[in-house]
Amino acid sequence: MAKKLKNYIGGEWVESSATTYTPVVNPATCEVLGECPESTRADVDMAVRAAQEAFEEWRQTPVLNRAQYMYRLKNAIEDRFEDLTEMVVKENGKTRDEARGEVRRGIESIDFATSVPVLMRSDGVEDIAAGIDEDTVRQPAGVFAAITPFNFPAMVPLWFLPTAITCGNTFILKPSPQTPISMDVLFEVLEEIDLPEGVVNLIQGGKEAATAIMEHPGIRGVSFVGSTPVARIVYETCTRHGKRVQAQGGAKNYIAVLPDADMNASVKNIMGAAYGCAGQRCLAAAVVVGVGDAYEKVRDEIVKQAGALRVGYGLSETTQMGTVVSAAARERIHNMITQGEQQGAKVLLDGRSMQVDGYENGNFVGPTVVENVGPDNILAKEEVFGPVLSLMKVDSYDEAVDVINSSRYGNAASIFTNNGKYARDFKYRVNAGNIGVNIGVAAPSASFPFGGQKESFFGDLHGQGIDSIDFYTEKKIVIERWI
Repeated sequence: MAKKLKNYIGGEWVESSATTYTPVVNPATCEVLGECPESTRADVDMAVRAAQEAFEEWRQTPVLNRAQYMYRLKNAIEDRFEDLTEMVVKENGKTRDEARGEVRRGIESIDFATSVPVLMRSDGVEDIAAGIDEDTVRQPAGVFAAITPFNFPAMVPLWFLPTAITCGNTFILKPSPQTPISMDVLFEVLEEIDLPEGVVNLIQGGKEAATAIMEHPGIRGVSFVGSTPVARIVYETCTRHGKRVQAQGGAKNYIAVLPDADMNASVKNIMGAAYGCAGQRCLAAAVVVGVGDAYEKVRDEIVKQAGALRVGYGLSETTQMGTVVSAAARERIHNMITQGEQQGAKVLLDGRSMQVDGYENGNFVGPTVVENVGPDNILAKEEVFGPVLSLMKVDSYDEAVDVINSSRYGNAASIFTNNGKYARDFKYRVNAGNIGVNIGVAAPSASFPFGGQKESFFGDLHGQGIDSIDFYTEKKIVIERWI
């Protein structure tokens, strides 16, 4: 019988008051891994009260002591590294290598949190006026929460939780009900490091729990990663209720390939960017824009390399691409490819009929390559969130920049070239928050903010980096005279 998941509130595993549960399904085997409760407003309120009760004592804990918990957390996750990796594979569908990379990037965020004692230092001026000194002091702001997505069930929560609590706040996490068990594993690890009760809390569930988090008056701020339509709702709801909010939305990431680029090396990078995690990431390469003579070369090499990728169950070490997350996702991707064809696109490599021996019921979509994709085609405009790469041909570099900037999204964009002039101009002119130069996946390290512009991000302060320190602290100005 599948395990019924519990919430973690005030240092204890507690039953949800939910009356309904959502099955958590392995997308490759269709095995039911667990049952996720549809937690209620009452469950969220219980977590908020526990976090509020813990806040005063936790904020008074010296920041160096709070940072020590991060060293313990890192070591504890290293001990459970393969357990967490395997659960990411089972509930998400990634390959083992992709899941290992995800967990490693999450650990990188814990490393960043150990620097909070330095980053929370503030500035001041002696004798700002006669006999008066003025200083800035950073203080923790209260209870924070994160609503995180299915596609990086281990990494994205770690973008937020370690920095938030090391800054002195208390925290509530609500993971995706499609991939909640990875956070069960993480909270088992958090329990091992003996954080004070109520500092971290886990609420499993879906829409009701998310809405309760956005509307609860006891929560100071909310972090979100997901699709653009939902990110907009999160942003509007949280701001209407007086909260800080950082809402990372969807993407349509373009890659420009110039004739002077190293085609073989460029396409190897593009393979990982387009088909890594089966295209289910906000930094996935979605459209390759071949400039002039580069188009035919890059097209042919993409079809060749994509057609050679080994699709299979993620726990097999030889698998290069796993499944999409659900049957519904597979059907949506199929429908988008078909709609793109109806709008004039030509499918060069079709993954819609993909089946894997031994996993015939799995939610596999093979690597797909589509050309003749015009700027008004659905495959150029809308996020597919699957292993579908669209190809466009333009005559000039300037035309490529115009095509990229015409997108309503602005998460990431990359250029492949050996020309420093074009690379510099690309960084200067392209309207995207994460820019890659000869890099397929323009993913910032944990010490830099995760950028996003236009409809890819709603808010003022991004996740990660110094932005996260600003998001999780209040600045208090102290003006003193002792004369």
